[in-house]
Amino acid sequence: MVSLTADMSPLHPDRNLALELVRATEAAAIRSVPFIGRGAKEAADGAAVDAMRAFLGTVNFDGVIVIGEGEKDNAPMLFNGEHVGTGRGPQCDVAVDPIDGTSLTAAGRNNALSVIAVSDRGAMLDASSVFYMDKLVTGPAGVGVVDIRLPIGENIRRLAKATGKPVEEIVVSVLHRDRHERLIEEIREAGAGTRLMSDGDVAGGINAARHNARTDICVGVGGSPEGIVTACAIKALGGHIQGRLWPRNDDEKQRGLDAGLKFDDFVYEADDLVKGNNTIFVATGVTDGQLVGGVRREGDHIYTESVVLRGASGTLRRISSEHLTSKWL
Repeated sequence: MVSLTADMSPLHPDRNLALELVRATEAAAIRSVPFIGRGAKEAADGAAVDAMRAFLGTVNFDGVIVIGEGEKDNAPMLFNGEHVGTGRGPQCDVAVDPIDGTSLTAAGRNNALSVIAVSDRGAMLDASSVFYMDKLVTGPAGVGVVDIRLPIGENIRRLAKATGKPVEEIVVSVLHRDRHERLIEEIREAGAGTRLMSDGDVAGGINAARHNARTDICVGVGGSPEGIVTACAIKALGGHIQGRLWPRNDDEKQRGLDAGLKFDDFVYEADDLVKGNNTIFVATGVTDGQLVGGVRREGDHIYTESVVLRGASGTLRRISSEHLTSKWL
């Protein structure tokens, strides 16, 4: 077990590590800028991966990537099981997404992020064998109130009562996918509004959990890795997250069973997705969004905006940085 004071030990991630990790997300975001709006999502992702890997190699921690972008044979992606960091310092599980929203980046749309999350070694659920997860995320008002097993209309009514909002003022974020056609209809039939996301459900989940956010719920089937990453952030926000694995076929379900994952309507709660509160989530904006602004280049300077969320202290910090353009040429 990790106590609230354990993050002061060199065996656990601490606040200094959080600030070091920001350098890696900043680098990934900056390197992806030439590809924004150019329709080349693979090139953008490749540039971000290379930059993130280079900066992670300078960070004093012993990290193992639990959630990456593929297996070792798919290098140069940051692959599952890869060791990162100098090997000195705290032993950590690491989740990376050099660009959460590659399609958003390629199209020049909002809400693309560069993301890293870390926790104590062995704390993150490894759900890599099952690509999709059905998720429900709200802010603190949803804790003990909403439940992913209930119909979405019931959850909307429950959250409206808990927050003191009229149902018609509840806004629900959903990935705009064919699989969500009926879900979107049910949300609107309940009287709530929708915010349809083309990509980037990490940002969608965090925005739903933030204080005074524009959305109240983020729901639907998205990536399993994104669910684990979002859970690391939710720990700092005091919000609510639940997930159910959503295998695409029997073979994928069997791979999940072989890996020890649970199905048949089993609900993963926040502590199942990532154990304890000793979590760090960092993100830098690639393009503008509700959570952070995107990278801007103005003459001799590059401007980035990042957030750092620490579960142990329950804090969200914003970091605005100025970088000399000459250092990135």
